[in-house]
Amino acid sequence: MSGAGAGEDLGALELVLVARVARPRGLKGEVACDLLTDFPERFDWVEELIAVFPGGRRERLALEGHWLHGGRVVLKFEGYDTPETAAALAGCELAVPESEAVELGEGEYYDWQLEGCRVETTEGREVGAVREVLHTGGEAPVLVILNDEGRENLVPLAESICVEIDVAARLIRVDAPEGLLEF
Repeated sequence: MSGAGAGEDLGALELVLVARVARPRGLKGEVACDLLTDFPERFDWVEELIAVFPGGRRERLALEGHWLHGGRVVLKFEGYDTPETAAALAGCELAVPESEAVELGEGEYYDWQLEGCRVETTEGREVGAVREVLHTGGEAPVLVILNDEGRENLVPLAESICVEIDVAARLIRVDAPEGLLEF
Protein backbone atom coordinates (compact mmCIF):
# COMPACT_ATOMS: atom_id res chain seq x y z
CA MET A 1 0.00 0.00 0.00
CA SER A 2 1.50 3.31 -0.98
CA GLY A 3 1.28 6.60 0.84
CA ALA A 4 1.07 5.39 4.45
CA GLY A 5 4.33 3.93 5.57
CA ALA A 6 4.58 1.88 8.76
CA GLY A 7 6.46 4.68 10.53
CA GLU A 8 4.00 7.39 9.56
CA ASP A 9 1.96 9.03 12.32
CA LEU A 10 -1.60 7.76 11.82
CA GLY A 11 -3.03 10.70 13.76
CA ALA A 12 -1.61 13.16 11.24
CA LEU A 13 -3.07 11.43 8.18
CA GLU A 14 -6.11 12.87 6.43
CA LEU A 15 -8.39 9.90 5.88
CA VAL A 16 -11.16 8.89 3.49
CA LEU A 17 -13.74 6.55 4.97
CA VAL A 18 -14.51 3.46 2.90
CA ALA A 19 -16.53 1.25 5.29
CA ARG A 20 -18.01 1.00 8.79
CA VAL A 21 -17.86 -2.30 10.70
CA ALA A 22 -21.39 -3.39 11.57
CA ARG A 23 -20.78 -6.71 13.30
CA PRO A 24 -18.74 -9.91 13.35
CA ARG A 25 -19.78 -12.45 10.70
CA GLY A 26 -18.81 -16.08 10.50
CA LEU A 27 -16.52 -18.22 12.62
CA LYS A 28 -13.10 -17.11 11.35
CA GLY A 29 -13.09 -13.46 12.48
CA GLU A 30 -14.71 -11.84 9.46
CA VAL A 31 -16.69 -8.62 9.87
CA ALA A 32 -19.70 -7.39 7.90
CA CYS A 33 -19.28 -3.74 6.94
CA ASP A 34 -21.48 -1.01 5.52
CA LEU A 35 -19.91 0.43 2.38
CA LEU A 36 -19.03 4.13 2.54
CA THR A 37 -17.38 4.22 -0.88
CA ASP A 38 -18.73 4.37 -4.40
CA PHE A 39 -15.80 2.15 -5.40
CA PRO A 40 -16.15 -1.27 -3.72
CA GLU A 41 -13.67 -2.65 -6.24
CA ARG A 42 -10.97 -0.80 -4.25
CA PHE A 43 -10.87 -3.79 -1.89
CA ASP A 44 -9.36 -5.81 -4.76
CA TRP A 45 -6.06 -3.91 -4.45
CA VAL A 46 -6.01 -2.50 -0.90
CA GLU A 47 -3.64 -4.40 1.36
CA GLU A 48 -4.40 -2.55 4.59
CA LEU A 49 -6.98 -0.23 6.06
CA ILE A 50 -6.84 2.17 8.96
CA ALA A 51 -9.40 1.45 11.66
CA VAL A 52 -10.71 4.50 13.51
CA PHE A 53 -12.18 3.27 16.78
CA PRO A 54 -14.92 5.10 18.68
CA GLY A 55 -12.95 7.61 20.71
CA GLY A 56 -10.51 8.31 17.87
CA ARG A 57 -7.76 5.69 18.33
CA ARG A 58 -6.33 4.58 14.96
CA GLU A 59 -4.81 1.23 14.05
CA ARG A 60 -3.51 -0.31 10.82
CA LEU A 61 -5.24 -3.54 9.83
CA ALA A 62 -3.80 -5.93 7.23
CA LEU A 63 -6.55 -7.11 4.90
CA GLU A 64 -6.46 -10.88 4.27
CA GLY A 65 -9.60 -11.17 2.18
CA HIS A 66 -12.94 -9.65 1.22
CA TRP A 67 -16.19 -10.34 -0.62
CA LEU A 68 -19.42 -8.52 -1.29
CA HIS A 69 -22.55 -9.94 0.30
CA GLY A 70 -26.05 -8.49 0.38
CA GLY A 71 -25.06 -4.85 -0.19
CA ARG A 72 -22.23 -5.04 2.34
CA VAL A 73 -18.59 -5.95 2.16
CA VAL A 74 -17.27 -8.75 4.37
CA LEU A 75 -13.66 -8.22 5.42
CA LYS A 76 -11.13 -10.54 7.04
CA PHE A 77 -8.19 -8.94 8.86
CA GLU A 78 -4.92 -10.51 9.98
CA GLY A 79 -4.92 -11.28 13.71
CA TYR A 80 -8.71 -11.30 14.00
CA ASP A 81 -9.43 -15.01 13.78
CA THR A 82 -12.48 -15.60 15.98
CA PRO A 83 -15.90 -13.98 16.33
CA GLU A 84 -14.79 -12.74 19.76
CA THR A 85 -11.71 -10.90 18.47
CA ALA A 86 -13.67 -9.55 15.48
CA ALA A 87 -16.30 -8.14 17.88
CA ALA A 88 -13.67 -5.61 19.02
CA LEU A 89 -13.93 -3.99 15.58
CA ALA A 90 -17.70 -3.38 15.73
CA GLY A 91 -18.42 0.32 15.26
CA CYS A 92 -15.00 1.10 13.77
CA GLU A 93 -14.75 3.23 10.68
CA LEU A 94 -12.34 1.91 8.08
CA ALA A 95 -10.34 4.35 6.00
CA VAL A 96 -7.51 4.86 3.56
CA PRO A 97 -5.18 7.85 3.44
CA GLU A 98 -6.60 10.73 1.38
CA SER A 99 -3.65 10.30 -1.00
CA GLU A 100 -5.09 6.89 -1.96
CA ALA A 101 -8.59 8.09 -2.85
CA VAL A 102 -9.81 6.86 -6.23
CA GLU A 103 -9.20 9.60 -8.77
CA LEU A 104 -12.42 11.13 -10.10
CA GLY A 105 -13.12 12.55 -13.52
CA GLU A 106 -13.12 16.24 -14.42
CA GLY A 107 -15.92 18.10 -12.65
CA GLU A 108 -16.47 15.31 -10.09
CA TYR A 109 -15.78 15.79 -6.40
CA TYR A 110 -15.91 13.85 -3.20
CA ASP A 111 -18.16 15.31 -0.51
CA TRP A 112 -15.14 15.70 1.77
CA GLN A 113 -13.43 17.86 -0.87
CA LEU A 114 -16.37 20.29 -0.87
CA GLU A 115 -17.04 20.35 2.88
CA GLY A 116 -15.36 23.38 4.42
CA CYS A 117 -15.00 25.25 1.11
CA ARG A 118 -15.78 28.97 1.22
CA VAL A 119 -18.71 29.97 -0.96
CA GLU A 120 -19.06 33.37 -2.55
CA THR A 121 -21.19 34.87 -5.29
CA THR A 122 -19.72 35.73 -8.68
CA GLU A 123 -19.83 39.35 -7.47
CA GLY A 124 -17.55 38.42 -4.53
CA ARG A 125 -20.17 38.47 -1.75
CA GLU A 126 -19.41 35.94 1.01
CA VAL A 127 -22.16 33.29 1.42
CA GLY A 128 -20.50 31.06 4.04
CA ALA A 129 -18.81 27.66 4.14
CA VAL A 130 -20.07 24.26 3.02
CA ARG A 131 -21.11 22.33 6.13
CA GLU A 132 -22.24 19.20 4.30
CA VAL A 133 -23.40 17.79 0.99
CA LEU A 134 -26.90 16.30 0.94
CA HIS A 135 -27.82 13.56 -1.50
CA THR A 136 -31.59 13.87 -1.77
CA GLY A 137 -32.15 11.72 -4.84
CA GLY A 138 -32.84 14.79 -6.98
CA GLU A 139 -30.96 15.83 -10.08
CA ALA A 140 -28.07 17.32 -8.12
CA PRO A 141 -26.72 17.03 -4.58
CA VAL A 142 -27.38 20.05 -2.35
CA LEU A 143 -24.70 22.10 -0.60
CA VAL A 144 -25.61 23.10 2.96
CA ILE A 145 -23.83 26.42 3.43
CA LEU A 146 -23.55 27.99 6.88
CA ASN A 147 -22.63 31.65 7.32
CA ASP A 148 -20.95 33.33 10.32
CA GLU A 149 -24.34 34.20 11.86
CA GLY A 150 -25.50 30.57 11.71
CA ARG A 151 -27.89 31.05 8.77
CA GLU A 152 -28.15 28.13 6.37
CA ASN A 153 -28.44 28.35 2.61
CA LEU A 154 -29.22 25.32 0.49
CA VAL A 155 -27.68 25.48 -2.96
CA PRO A 156 -27.97 22.79 -5.64
CA LEU A 157 -24.59 21.54 -6.82
CA ALA A 158 -25.51 22.25 -10.44
CA GLU A 159 -23.07 23.57 -13.04
CA SER A 160 -25.48 26.41 -13.88
CA ILE A 161 -25.31 27.63 -10.24
CA CYS A 162 -21.90 26.48 -8.96
CA VAL A 163 -19.97 28.04 -11.82
CA GLU A 164 -16.49 27.60 -10.33
CA ILE A 165 -15.23 24.93 -7.95
CA ASP A 166 -11.58 25.13 -6.89
CA VAL A 167 -10.99 22.50 -4.22
CA ALA A 168 -7.28 23.40 -4.03
CA ALA A 169 -8.19 27.00 -3.11
CA ARG A 170 -11.16 25.73 -1.01
CA LEU A 171 -13.50 28.07 -2.95
CA ILE A 172 -16.85 27.69 -4.72
CA ARG A 173 -18.31 30.58 -6.73
CA VAL A 174 -22.06 30.59 -7.26
CA ASP A 175 -24.24 32.43 -9.75
CA ALA A 176 -27.46 31.95 -7.78
CA PRO A 177 -30.87 32.80 -9.21
CA GLU A 178 -32.64 35.61 -7.41
CA GLY A 179 -34.20 34.50 -4.14
CA LEU A 180 -32.03 31.40 -3.67
CA LEU A 181 -29.66 32.95 -1.13
CA GLU A 182 -30.50 34.70 2.12
CA PHE A 183 -27.91 37.06 3.56
